[in-house]
Amino acid sequence: MANTPRKTTDSKTTGEKASSGEKESLPGPMAVLRNAREQLAELTGMTPESVSSFERTEDGWLLEIEVLELSRVPDTMSLLASYEVQLDPQGELTGYRRLRRYERGRSEPRGTGG
Repeated sequence: MANTPRKTTDSKTTGEKASSGEKESLPGPMAVLRNAREQLAELTGMTPESVSSFERTEDGWLLEIEVLELSRVPDTMSLLASYEVQLDPQGELTGYRRLRRYERGRSEPRGTGG
């Protein structure tokens, strides 16, 4: 007898999940961020240091990830790079490209200006 209500509840829960469909299967922002870092590291063999830009687009997700390209001593002379990373709505990497390369200790202005 105790199992009957559970089965009814489980079937209702399953029905609700099925009607929610695709929305529940899509990862949240934090899962996408973690997954993007892991995928970029696996593809490039380099260590992602931080995510400097993160947004949802019509096609999925667009991130800018700072990556350690070359470790030097002192650390302020290490080379970093900004990568634009594109992901589909499920969080799978669909493309990436390096935007710029810079020394850790140097600040480079973006856009116009000095």
